[in-house]
Amino acid sequence: MRPYGFRRPRARTRRPRRTRLLTVLTLFTASLGLAPIAAQPASAATNLVDNPGLEILDGPSQFPQCFEKSGWGDNDFTFTVTDDAHSGSRAVRVELTRRVDGDRKTMMLESDCAPSAVPGRQYDLSLWYKSTSPDVAVTLFRHDTTAGWVYWTDLTTPPQSADWARTEVRTPVVPDGTDRITWGASLYGVGALTTDDYAMTDATVPADPDPCTTGGTGPECRGEWTVQSTEAPVRAIHSVLLHNGKVLLIAGSGNDKDAFDAGTFKTSLFDPVANTYTDIPTPDDFFCAGHVQLPDGRVLVIGGNKDYALPDASVGYKGLKTGYIFDPDTNRYVRTNDPLAGHWYPSATAMGNGDVIALGGLAEDSSGTVVNEHFSYAQNKFLPLGEAKQAWAFWGLYPSMILLQDGRLFYTGSHVFGNGLSGTGASVYDYDAGTITDVPGLRKKDERDQSMSVLLPPAQDQKVITMGGGNHTVSPDAHRLVDLIDMKAAAPVYGPAPDLPQGTYEDGTAQTGDEGKVYLSAVILPDGKVLETGGALHTYREDPVYEASMYDPATNTFQAGLATDPVPRTYHSSATLLPDGRVMTIGDNPGDGSFDQRVSIYKPPYLFKGARPQITSVAGTDWTYGTAQRITVDRPVVKASLIRPAAVTHSSDPNQRYVDLPMTVDGNTIDLNLTSNPDLAPPGWYMLSVVDANGVPSVSRWVRIGSEGQVATARVQAFAEELATESSTQGQDVHEGHMHPGTVAESVEIPEGYDGCDHAYGTIDQCVPWTFPKMPRAQRCTWLKEKGYGRMEVHGRDRHGLDRDKDGFACGKADLRKR
Repeated sequence: MRPYGFRRPRARTRRPRRTRLLTVLTLFTASLGLAPIAAQPASAATNLVDNPGLEILDGPSQFPQCFEKSGWGDNDFTFTVTDDAHSGSRAVRVELTRRVDGDRKTMMLESDCAPSAVPGRQYDLSLWYKSTSPDVAVTLFRHDTTAGWVYWTDLTTPPQSADWARTEVRTPVVPDGTDRITWGASLYGVGALTTDDYAMTDATVPADPDPCTTGGTGPECRGEWTVQSTEAPVRAIHSVLLHNGKVLLIAGSGNDKDAFDAGTFKTSLFDPVANTYTDIPTPDDFFCAGHVQLPDGRVLVIGGNKDYALPDASVGYKGLKTGYIFDPDTNRYVRTNDPLAGHWYPSATAMGNGDVIALGGLAEDSSGTVVNEHFSYAQNKFLPLGEAKQAWAFWGLYPSMILLQDGRLFYTGSHVFGNGLSGTGASVYDYDAGTITDVPGLRKKDERDQSMSVLLPPAQDQKVITMGGGNHTVSPDAHRLVDLIDMKAAAPVYGPAPDLPQGTYEDGTAQTGDEGKVYLSAVILPDGKVLETGGALHTYREDPVYEASMYDPATNTFQAGLATDPVPRTYHSSATLLPDGRVMTIGDNPGDGSFDQRVSIYKPPYLFKGARPQITSVAGTDWTYGTAQRITVDRPVVKASLIRPAAVTHSSDPNQRYVDLPMTVDGNTIDLNLTSNPDLAPPGWYMLSVVDANGVPSVSRWVRIGSEGQVATARVQAFAEELATESSTQGQDVHEGHMHPGTVAESVEIPEGYDGCDHAYGTIDQCVPWTFPKMPRAQRCTWLKEKGYGRMEVHGRDRHGLDRDKDGFACGKADLRKR
C-alpha cells in the first residue's frame, strides 16, 4: 500500500483532497497520532454514524439523509444514488470523467449528523466500496470548537477493487477542542467510486471500568519500583544508553577530590538484562563533561574537570579542553583533537547533518566560556576557529539546547547554577546565521537551576515543556512551576501549564504551598507520555522529595500519585528509559559529599495492563529519510514511534525526543513512514516501539536512521595516537588572549554561583567559597587572610558579611578589626 498524506486546505467553501505525490514530511504535520489498523471483522460496538447504510433519503434532495455531495477543483463529475448496493437497496456512486485538479466525495453533513467525538479517544472508521480508479483516499475532517470545521488528515488509500471490499482505519488521537468529525472516501482520478455501509466505533473505551479512575492503587495505576541488589561500582554522574542496550555510567572522579588527586577516574558499563557491570578504563576526569551519541552509535565526550574548587577557596572549578569518543564495539575511549576551549558543564546537541554543537560551561581559567565547539562527524574532529561559527555568547552551565525542525537551537531557560541569562531567560539561536532572539513568557527565569526541559512527544508538534527548578541565592525553596511553549507558533511564547504535583519529605511530611523541586528527571515513554520523578526542595542537595507523576502531552495534565523511588534522587541523579520500557534511575549526591550508588528500576503502569504487542520482524535496520519501512506485529497496534536513547546528566538531556511514525497497515504488516527532515530526527540509533489500544508498548527494536549515504560512515582516527607527543597549538592566539582581528574574548565573568565560588568579591580569578567552615561571621575575613586573600571589592550583595564597615571593600583593615 502507498503512503498517505494531505494537501493544505483551501478556502472553507472548497474541500481539500489528497494529492498523489506526497512527502513524508507532510504526513507528520497531518496528525497527532497514528492511524490505520489491520482490517478486522465488523464490531458489535455501537455504530456512531447516522443512516450508515444510506437507505433513508432526504425529501428535497433525494440524497441519503445526513450525507452530502462534497469536493472541490476543476473536474467533471456526477453523483448517483444506485441500487448496486453492498447491502440493502441503496449506495452512492461518484464518477469523474475529466479532472485537472480536486476531488469528489460522499461525506457526512457538517451538522448534528456528524458523529460526536471525544478528545483523547480514537475511532475505527470503515466503509464498503468498489472502484475503477486507484485514486481513492479516506479523508477526515474535525470540528474545532474555536476554529470551526477544519481538515484533519487523509488516513489511507484503499486498493482499487472491482468487487465490494471493506476498508478500515483508526483515527489519530482526537485533539482537544474537537467535538465532532466527518469523513468519507475521496475520488481524485478519472473513474468511478461506489460506497456503502459506513461505520464508526469507539476503539478506546475499555470493556471494563478503569480502576485507576475509581481510586485504584495497584501497580497498573501507580507502577512499581524495585531497588537492585547490586550497587553500581561507580559514582554515576552521567548515564548514556548505547544501541546495544547497555548503559554507560560515567563518573570520572565522581565529585571526589581525593579520587581526582589520585588520578582515579572511572566508567562502568551496566547491562540491565544480565544485571552486570564492566569496568571501562577512563583516561581523564569526565566529571561534569558533555556527551552525545554520534550517528554511528559512538559517544562523543566533551570536556570535563581540569581542577576542583578547593574548600579553602584557593582554586575554582576549571574546564578540561579535551575530546574523547567511546566506542561500544571496543569498550574503549579514544582521544580526538582538542576542542577550541575548556568546558566544564557544557551541553552537546546533535544536529540534523550528524554534527554536534557544544557550548556553555566553564573554561580552563574558571571563567564562563563563550566559545562554540563544532564537531564534524564527516571529518571526525572538532573544527578550528573560523569554521566553528561563533556568536560569542555565554550560555551558562548545561544550557538546555534543543534542535528545532528548522535547524535552529532553542535555549529553553533550563540550566545549572546561578541566575538565568539576561533577557527573557529563553531564546532561539540560529547557529548558521549567528543570531539570538529572545523568547518571552518563562516564569521565574532566575530560578530554573536544574529544572528539566523536554521536547514533548511527538517531536513533530514542536512543543517544549520546562518543569520546576530553583536558585538558593534568590529563593530558599524550589518552585513547582511548569511552562509550555509551541515552537511552531508564529511568535512562540511560554505559557503556564499545570503545576508539578507535590510529594512528601523523608519524614513523611507533605509539601505545602508553593514548594516544588529541583534535580527532577523527566523521561519520554513509548506510550507518548512523560514520567517525572525525583528531586529535592533545595538546590544544595537538601530535603529530597518523594514524588512521581505522569505528564500527558495530549491533555496537558499530570497524573499524580505514582509510586515513588525508594532511593532519594537529588544532585547528580538521572533517569533513563530502557529498551524494554522500564526506567532506570541512579545517583544521589547530598551536600555532605556522600553518594548513593543504589540503582532503581521502575515498571510504568503500562507493564501491568496485559500482554505486550510484539514486533515480530523488521525488514531492515538501516532507515533512509523519507521512506516507508516495513515491520510485522503479532496483533493490531494504534501507533509507532522512534525514541532517541538517553544521554543525561544534571537534569539535562537536550537530545531526548520521540518521533511519530504514521502507519499504513495491511493485516499485521505495517509500513512506517519516516520523516524526510533530519532536523526532526537527527541521524543515529533509535528505539522503535509500537503501542496497542490499551496503551501497552512492545519491547523496542533498534534501528539506525540516516545510515545509507546520508551521513558519513565511521572513520579511523589516524591522528589520535600523535596527540600524546604533539604540543597543542591549535587556536593558540585565541586561548592565550591574542585575538584574531574582529573577535572577542573567549570567556566572560560568570554570574554568581556557577562554579561553587562567590564571584561577588574580588577579581574573576578569586574564588570566595559559598560555604565557610563553622565559625562566627566576624572571623571569616581572618580565615580568608590566612588563605592568602587580601582586600577585595564587593560587586553587589555582601551575603557573607565580609564588608563590615560598608566601604565597598571586603576584608579591609577595618573589617579585620571589627570583631
